[in-house]
Amino acid sequence: MPSVTKEQLVELLNKDLGLEYTACVQYTQHQGVLKGAMYQSIQKELIIHAQEELAHATILAAQIDYLGGVPTVIMPVPKASPDNLEMLKLDLDGENDAIARYIVRLQQAEELNLYHLSQQIRNILAVEQEHAMDLEQALGK
Repeated sequence: MPSVTKEQLVELLNKDLGLEYTACVQYTQHQGVLKGAMYQSIQKELIIHAQEELAHATILAAQIDYLGGVPTVIMPVPKASPDNLEMLKLDLDGENDAIARYIVRLQQAEELNLYHLSQQIRNILAVEQEHAMDLEQALGK
């Protein structure tokens, strides 16, 4: 017996979708306000991250629709800080949260034999893990 129904999975995917919107906005704001020469390379990465988060949102919206749901337009409020390091830590926290959620989502999709969805989530997960690596590097971890 699967741990979730298809309807519950659609609800969870909609929460993920809202968080992808949040990540896109948060990265866009952070790349605009990061200051200092030592942040130039991560600033360029954040622009790419924002674009990739939007791509994730687009994929999730299509999957939600395919599964019979309505993609959300609701998103949690992005987190901001005037401090460069704190900004990057907030971004890393968001990525680590996404990685944990998508690992669960992958298992849920496969339990329901939704292999098209699990493949899309696997692709998103790989990108989220890359984002976390970029941020950890920028934070000297």
